[in-house]
Amino acid sequence: MRILVVEDEIKTAEYLRNGLGESGYRVEVANTGIEGQFMASEFEFDLVILDVMLPGIDGWQLLGSIRRKSAVPVLFLTARDAVEDRVKGLELGADDYLVKPFSYAELLARVRTLLRRGPPREGESFKLADLEIDVLRRKVTRQGQRIDLTNKEFALLQLLVSREGEVLSRAQIASQVWQMNFDSDTNVVDVAVRRLRAKIDEPYPVKLIKTVRGMGYSAEVPD
Repeated sequence: MRILVVEDEIKTAEYLRNGLGESGYRVEVANTGIEGQFMASEFEFDLVILDVMLPGIDGWQLLGSIRRKSAVPVLFLTARDAVEDRVKGLELGADDYLVKPFSYAELLARVRTLLRRGPPREGESFKLADLEIDVLRRKVTRQGQRIDLTNKEFALLQLLVSREGEVLSRAQIASQVWQMNFDSDTNVVDVAVRRLRAKIDEPYPVKLIKTVRGMGYSAEVPD
């Protein structure tokens, strides 16, 4: 497994290189956003560990560049610990977000979790009313019109539709989509559902995403 670490703090970058190397991973390090952008576009990696505050271009911009070309798992590792920053990172398409200072054991556990994810099965698809999801091509259409979603929006929609009619709590959704537990006062799930509805439901007369007050969300064809 090959990991790209984009980190401008030299000591932290070397700590990650040595630690992950001893854990059996091949690690490449970039110390600027521009260098990270070049390496991510020119070489294949199984995981990217990314800081937010980087010289050249910042982590938000670099993530956007990566997501335009690849679905490689991205873990933000940053001192930016505000809830708004965590929500922003995840909504931009990051797969996980870990705040500095961090425990190496926790970092390693998150790395292993991200790397364990298998690719989608060929031909796997879901359909709910006039909504269709092609998992392999990561393509969503409704009434034959393509709908562009972020990685997290796609994962959220796939989860809801694959468990049609089942009410999923916010904690379940956070665990499945973001592979992490959120504090009870974090509204990342509500924000994600609201943005997904704006694309999936608002332009159409039939609404597929349902709020179950006090419980969570479900996707189903209304009676």
